[in-house]
Amino acid sequence: MSEGALGDRLSAAVGRGDADAVRGLLECGADPNTAFVDGLSVMYAAISAFDTEVVSALVEGGADPCLVQPDGSTPLERAVDAGSPETVMALLSDDVVLRLSTAARDGLLDSARRWYSNGVVEELRRLTGACGPVGSVRMLDDGYNYVDQVSSGGRTVRAGHGSILTALEWSFRVPTPVDAIIDRAVRTDEDHVDWWTACWTLSRQRNQETWSAVVAHRFHPDRAHRRFVTLYLQLLNWAVGETPFRSQESGDLLAVWALEEADGAVLARVLDTYTDHEHPLLESVGLQLCSHPDPRVREQVPYALVEEFVVASAAARAALAALVHDPVPEVRMAACRVGRRDSGLVPDITLSLLSLATDPDPSVRLAVAEQLALSSDRSATVADTLADLLVEEDQLIRLEAAYGLVLRDDPRTAEAIDRVGELGPGFEHDHRASALWTWRWQRNRATAR
Repeated sequence: MSEGALGDRLSAAVGRGDADAVRGLLECGADPNTAFVDGLSVMYAAISAFDTEVVSALVEGGADPCLVQPDGSTPLERAVDAGSPETVMALLSDDVVLRLSTAARDGLLDSARRWYSNGVVEELRRLTGACGPVGSVRMLDDGYNYVDQVSSGGRTVRAGHGSILTALEWSFRVPTPVDAIIDRAVRTDEDHVDWWTACWTLSRQRNQETWSAVVAHRFHPDRAHRRFVTLYLQLLNWAVGETPFRSQESGDLLAVWALEEADGAVLARVLDTYTDHEHPLLESVGLQLCSHPDPRVREQVPYALVEEFVVASAAARAALAALVHDPVPEVRMAACRVGRRDSGLVPDITLSLLSLATDPDPSVRLAVAEQLALSSDRSATVADTLADLLVEEDQLIRLEAAYGLVLRDDPRTAEAIDRVGELGPGFEHDHRASALWTWRWQRNRATAR
């Protein structure tokens, strides 16, 4: 195939967002810096579409994020303006950072700061001259965290410049005060890209000064600052492939904080973070909070009363037995989930689950089906309840119920599997679906014999 034909096909693949086709064409020799219909690199089309998968495919195929285009810009500069943190980071590899001159780095930082300080709406209006209505839609930028996508004057950008600024400062080793980074986060909420990038960046700065500056925010009057500290401490403890940083000190701090925090929502997050730590006071703190008036707190308490699903003391078992009958379903489900391997708690847990099997909330009924399926209680009452759940509209509830009957080799298993129906994409490696398939295969094989 000629170079021109490859370029045309690459442009078409980028235009329709077909990353697999892009990779295939690059492997066949297509130029990753091929010009699109406007004379700019095909990378610009992917950036404008916020298509990170295509951007990554082009970079892996050799596209240059620093290649100066006919309009004098570079793909990396265009990505910063476009406001998608995920797209920027797809372009900003370590080797690209090393290639950037001081002037280029300063230009990228200045651009991110301008968009962030002026705000996307005002900056768009300044650049386009438009003064009419602004369109805005909330989008997931990295598959987990959201950003607002704003359109005005025929141009669309994402308002992720706070996240981009924080990421650029980290990549370029620009010293930034901890308080300034946290302020960027708490202007948004915990599901925003600015919040996540701020927390992740600070969790990478593994030094005493950063740790002390962040945890000092647990005394901040704004609860958003205090919630930020809980996520920061979680990230320090969750670090994959690394030794948790200051884990003992974090556990000590959380033990004290859990008994001082007055806000129920924040306290629930403190407990959630604390139970990720192996700490000698964990059970003691849990026992002191098991009667807390906020159900969000009580929902976290069970996880403080066990270690690897083992109830260590009679006091913890008594507290769990009480929580199993809590008036709030979410609290009861947490206690049932945590205590299900304790033989002494199984009778109470079974009674609680059976009473919740007809709860009006389908999410509660799903949790009940899940727990009853795995329960060590093999009584006819439990099996009958699982069978009753096979009439649910939610396929996941029916799947959990059928799985429970498979584990019991119940006479109604074949009918239960039929009731589940066809499982679509996403269940290829699901243990429940696998158990249903295996049961049916073994039954058919035995019948054939």
